[in-house]
Amino acid sequence: MEQDTFKRKLTTVLSADAVGYSKLMGDDEAATVKTITAYQKIMTDLIMQHRGRVIDSPGDNMLAEFGSVVDAVQCAVAIQKELQARNDHLPDNRRMLFRIGINLGDVIQEGERIYGDGVNIAARLEGLAEPGGICISKTAFDHIATKLPYGYDFLGDQSVKNIDKPVGAYRVSLDPRVSDAVKPVSWQKSILERSSYKVAIITIIVIAAALWLIPFPWQQPAIETASEANMAYSLPEEPSVAVMPLKPLGGTDEEKLLAEGISTSVITALSKTPKLFTVDYESTSKYKGEDVSIKAIAEDMGVRYVLEGDLQKSGDKVRINVKLIDALSGKNLWAEKYDRPVDDLFVLQDDITMEIIKALQVELFEGEYGNIIARGTDSLEAFLKIVQGYQYWKVGNKDGDIMANRLANKAIELDPDYAAAYSLLSRTIWRSLPGRFGYAEDPEKTKQEAFNAGLKAVELDYSADTLSWLGILYHMMRQRDKGLQTGEKALALNPHNSRTLTNLGLMLRWAGRCKEAIPLIDKAIRISPRPSANILFSGANAYRDCQLYDECIALGEKAVQLEPDSLFSHLGLTCCYALSGQMEKAQASTAEVLRIRPNFKVRDRQPSGPNKEADIRRRKAWVMAGLPTE
Repeated sequence: MEQDTFKRKLTTVLSADAVGYSKLMGDDEAATVKTITAYQKIMTDLIMQHRGRVIDSPGDNMLAEFGSVVDAVQCAVAIQKELQARNDHLPDNRRMLFRIGINLGDVIQEGERIYGDGVNIAARLEGLAEPGGICISKTAFDHIATKLPYGYDFLGDQSVKNIDKPVGAYRVSLDPRVSDAVKPVSWQKSILERSSYKVAIITIIVIAAALWLIPFPWQQPAIETASEANMAYSLPEEPSVAVMPLKPLGGTDEEKLLAEGISTSVITALSKTPKLFTVDYESTSKYKGEDVSIKAIAEDMGVRYVLEGDLQKSGDKVRINVKLIDALSGKNLWAEKYDRPVDDLFVLQDDITMEIIKALQVELFEGEYGNIIARGTDSLEAFLKIVQGYQYWKVGNKDGDIMANRLANKAIELDPDYAAAYSLLSRTIWRSLPGRFGYAEDPEKTKQEAFNAGLKAVELDYSADTLSWLGILYHMMRQRDKGLQTGEKALALNPHNSRTLTNLGLMLRWAGRCKEAIPLIDKAIRISPRPSANILFSGANAYRDCQLYDECIALGEKAVQLEPDSLFSHLGLTCCYALSGQMEKAQASTAEVLRIRPNFKVRDRQPSGPNKEADIRRRKAWVMAGLPTE
């Protein structure tokens, strides 16, 4: 091997191998090939979702690498849980179990392949794992001992084939913290691993913890309870929660950014939980700085549970107090105080998220948990820049977008692998094009830059948010079918995300399928009881294209009340007024459009594409309302 053909690097290696594969092939070759093909696809998808890459998948083996031990272990747990669920539907003699080994070590990279002891140790650890289990090296364990909610059993220093020194090995428990993560324990199974005893004991522990954590009525102040009859929306069937913005007690700008960042991260994480209904941040942030009762919040949002808390920063420490309240009973379901270094905030927000889920008795597969705590950076400074960047971007004007663009680029300088930074960068670049804010000097080059940034975000974080935006970009690049397919993939990943629902609704409307778009955007509005102007005017436009003008006007008027300076909201409302024959209101709305952008003109071009008829009606309406043409 020539010196200049390879490089050395430190990486996390995952090795997986099917148990008893030869016997399965001998018993039923066709069925085994079908199962291994399906299971390898599942593993490949989960590896991508956890920011890993597949190196090779020969026969019944799979080799992958990750930039983070946390990502690798979360991925391994997700794989084992998903395959366990699949195996439950197969006869005993057809079930395919995998062993997984994980090691953090030095490897040689040549092209796309990796070699060396770092890989070999992962393969040897795989052999030490139980069928359906995971075994990790001590070097990997040292990086995650306190970062993930799993149990770890120390197996001692193991002598393995072709490795000179013994390798410290740990078995990973697939259930949260049921074994000792530090002290060596016997390999022999304990009684806790028998499912019936395990369920009983864990239930007792949860009940005891609940009795300890939940204050009795005479211990807690009286809370005025909410009434289901007075709620603005019917309670969903699943547990419903509103996460209120954390109150920054010191009032500094840094505290405010930290409070908003943690609040939005917890909401985003909870929204990925299929068995939980979570109000989005666009709605709960409206209460920021207000002193509103739990009763009023629950009835306004149409939820049963409310999380509230406060944050205070002192030096490099941060203190957060949070409590989860059942608004119908007035009881505290869970309360906790956290004193942590600022650098531990990402772990902290994961802890809060999982405690809410446990308190609401939402049962999750580990694969879902892997998505929940997925995040893109360990740089607090980069994280805060993106929180601030989105604040500017939401303003919806040229100056705000320019500032958001600068902050996104600064975040990328701090962490070149931060997906959220590329996603924000892509959005700001796209809005610089003609027809948006129009300051791009080279539109074609700008389109490609926006698309490349969106694609980079997906490569770094295969999530509902990044895929949803990429779908919009595909559509804007006139790859409509690919845009819809990508939007549908995003919705499959997270069917409870208001942005994902709205973006797919937008693409369906652009495809001339407004009747299919309306239910999606209506659901987005329900998830967001105080929806953003963007969601409202997207819904208004869908109703307009279906020629349901009363519904269009109702949503359009709410949008302009929220954002009086939003060009897009006023344009949509102008059109709806004109098409419904309300010309006086249409002309007043036209005046607002020209106030916001005095040089606005309706482009003189013949509409084309699947939404052609609706586009023709829209342009005629604008001209009728008095908007100038090119």
